[in-house]
Amino acid sequence: MGFWVFMLIVDIIVPLTMIGFGRYFTKSAPKDINSLFGYRTARSMKNRDTWSFAHNYCGRLWFILGIVLLPVSVIPMLCVTGGEINAVSTVGLIVCLVQVIAMTASIIPVEKALKRTFDENGNRRI
Repeated sequence: MGFWVFMLIVDIIVPLTMIGFGRYFTKSAPKDINSLFGYRTARSMKNRDTWSFAHNYCGRLWFILGIVLLPVSVIPMLCVTGGEINAVSTVGLIVCLVQVIAMTASIIPVEKALKRTFDENGNRRI
């Protein structure tokens, strides 16, 4: 049962982190454009406007994804409560992979929105 609790905690860290950072990024982007913290792509780091836009967009997306991923992460783990370690670890791994794919795939809509809203130099399109 201890391993199951450990895997449940591990599996809810990503959705809770996405909800927390999603909320934070929606409220305010990191003050300075930097290469250590925040949504960092070449397009988002062009200027302050692209930086703020990317964080706001990514924040809303992560908040929604985090809320969706939370039950998607907990329900499969509830199905293997008290199960064998192999079953718990397999389900936990699959849940983690789904979370990583969702988090990584969130880059695509943010970059598309940046490309739609800004030109190659970071100026807003009219």
